Amino acid sequence: MKIFVTGASGHIGQLVTAELVEAGHQVVGLARNDAGAERVAKQGGDPVVGTVDDTDRLAELAAAADGVVNLAFKHDAGDFGAAVAADRALIGAIADALDGSGKPFLAASGTMMLVGQVAPGEVGTEDTPIDAESAPNPRAVTEQLLLGLAARGVRSAALRLSPTVHGPTDFHGFIPSLIAGARAAGSFGYVGDGSNRWPAVHNLDAAHLIRLALEKEDLPAGIPLHVAAEEGIPFRRIAEAIARGAGVPIESVSQQTAAERYGFVGAFIGLDNPTSSAKTRELLGWQPTHSGLLEDLADGFYFTR
Repeated sequence: MKIFVTGASGHIGQLVTAELVEAGHQVVGLARNDAGAERVAKQGGDPVVGTVDDTDRLAELAAAADGVVNLAFKHDAGDFGAAVAADRALIGAIADALDGSGKPFLAASGTMMLVGQVAPGEVGTEDTPIDAESAPNPRAVTEQLLLGLAARGVRSAALRLSPTVHGPTDFHGFIPSLIAGARAAGSFGYVGDGSNRWPAVHNLDAAHLIRLALEKEDLPAGIPLHVAAEEGIPFRRIAEAIARGAGVPIESVSQQTAAERYGFVGAFIGLDNPTSSAKTRELLGWQPTHSGLLEDLADGFYFTR
């Protein structure tokens, strides 16, 4: 298959590109600059330099492909609302290009869409209903738009990525951001008793899941796929590992203090987000095989950069 991948030079995207190429697929990969294009080419993809704002051009590339994976997002834009709007506009443009085609269209979302949608202590599943209008994350409306493409003959799926998609190529995700915040603050904190849980997935396992979804000819349209290898790690254990690796003390802090001290990711520290991927595993035959988050934190590579 010929697959168009946005965000193909990112820490997940470059692994998806490599996974697809190794399996015999052709990848046309969007990168923001020449350096990113070199990373795409190194993985065997055909790079295209551009941004998510080039919606007409990207829609043409999507129409020429057998499937699309949208992993690009303006994480460093400094304006989350504008980044969400750009993501929504791109998904809309690609949707128009794929209208009635029956082609797979996978787009990045997050398991944190489930926060506030399940009762306290319960585990979110692929069947958990999400009220996009009341959900605290504005990307929930975007996900609703994506899943609604099933009615337009597009095999759309929301890739609900764990907040920690970890591994040696993770330089800009949640974990590096939290480590940077801990070093800047001189300490690291969890909220309350730290019993709230975060799911996690190794980025190589995430890339493999994406390939399996693209290759599944009978992939149902308009479904969420839970990219979570570990259902829920108590955040205090994550905090202890970060504090130990960064060489700073650990403490319990308020949610407001966490948001003030640890950058944009700090706002999520106290959220409880246990997430099951049982239905996704059964549907795709996906079995994660790589190291867990605490193993990667103990390995030390996150702290030698």
